[in-house]
Amino acid sequence: MKTLPKAELFRKLPSVDDLTRQPRLANLVLQEGQAAVSDAARAVLANLRAEIDAGHLDAGAIDLALSDIEAAVERQLGQALRYSLRTVVNATGVILHTNLGRAPLPTATVDHIRETALTYSNLEFDLATGQRGKRDVHLDRLFRKVLEEEVRVGTGACPERSSAAFSTVVVNNNAAAVLLALNTLAEGGEVIVSRGELVEIGGSFRIPDVMSKSNAVLREVGTTNRTRVQDYQRAISDNTRLLLRVHRSNFQITGFTEQPELSQLVQLARERKIPLMEDLGSGAMFDLRSIGVGGEPTVLDSLRAGADVVSYSGDKLLGGPQAGILSGRADLIAKMRSNSLFRALRVDKLTYAALEATLMAYVKSDHDAIPAVRMMRLPKDQIAKRAETVAEALKSSTLLIELLDGESLIGGGAAPSAVLPTRLLAVSCKGLSADELAGRLLANGPPIVSRVEEGRVLLDLRTVFPEQDHTITQVLQQIQAQR
Repeated sequence: MKTLPKAELFRKLPSVDDLTRQPRLANLVLQEGQAAVSDAARAVLANLRAEIDAGHLDAGAIDLALSDIEAAVERQLGQALRYSLRTVVNATGVILHTNLGRAPLPTATVDHIRETALTYSNLEFDLATGQRGKRDVHLDRLFRKVLEEEVRVGTGACPERSSAAFSTVVVNNNAAAVLLALNTLAEGGEVIVSRGELVEIGGSFRIPDVMSKSNAVLREVGTTNRTRVQDYQRAISDNTRLLLRVHRSNFQITGFTEQPELSQLVQLARERKIPLMEDLGSGAMFDLRSIGVGGEPTVLDSLRAGADVVSYSGDKLLGGPQAGILSGRADLIAKMRSNSLFRALRVDKLTYAALEATLMAYVKSDHDAIPAVRMMRLPKDQIAKRAETVAEALKSSTLLIELLDGESLIGGGAAPSAVLPTRLLAVSCKGLSADELAGRLLANGPPIVSRVEEGRVLLDLRTVFPEQDHTITQVLQQIQAQR
């Protein structure tokens, strides 16, 4: 082995300028720009210097590395210019997977975003008068339409209330919606909440903390597991501004429990002339009982029952983009709209476009156009047929594929105890542990996110788009060929 002093090895390395002038990289500069290619070249050269300094490269190794240096710069540039936010294949069976972006958007929604984003729009321009308009009108009319369809056939505690009495405002997420509502309706006053509803949502955001930021005063009633309407009655004082009911959408309390019916709180609120707000969180616009899931009221259930304001998310059961939505009495929503916080929390034209197109699917009763809703409604036998097709294509002595009955989850803090029956692909590979196989799937492009249970990789096609089935088959075939 030929040994050279480190100084000699360092001198073999080209400068960044000399390297980027090489024909292969010069063409790359024309495509991607001088700065990006130069940064990639510096990174490759810095790595070679570190290897030399650590004594890992001799004269032969450095010559070999230099013969491939332009390709190394190309690879480094490709990594540097790759988007951090990437498409993944969700094979976990969790439909509203918070870590994977929650609800995928409908195709029509993406089309509407594109046409709105690429040119100017009438976001705050009234085409009828040629004067400045309000951005709220684009969504309020559709929310009214959806409410009208449901209220027309619904019955509840307040049948005299029609959809004309309802209005809607949109901010950037449900925490912001709760903040805006509390600040508008209860700043400086008390908000009565059951101790059993003081929830913490993702990222350590807690209802008491949001309330504190709104400058409202929390008044806890009842106990963790049992609260009665009488507890609310005794707590009401001259300083009470709001009754708040928080739906337990991301946890359950079981056993010796009690919670007032919404109708009881509605009656109390009417008697004492205090607004009642329900924080639903998930915000379903279709009846989950149709897919066998109970205990998850729709927005319209709450409004029909008499809640004055309902807050919910756009990217959960609604199946749209991230947003916080407040629907309810028009006079209360108008107050929120005029609150200076609304301007700080309002959403942009892309969110309005995304919500408008998503709501249009509800207006048309085209629920299967909304991916998250379609996945919830997907029958087990259809999932099973797709799983059988994938398993048939992967028969080998290296891969062991089993079909198992299993359960999908709605996720996203919605219906925590609800499961949907599914058919799972249980995959194991000779020579690889389950964690190693899951890692190989994750290293794919696009990454395939699975789950590991009892020493096997489980793939649930409920949350895999049908056109992605082939991707899973191809990747597993590649892994099999490498064994």
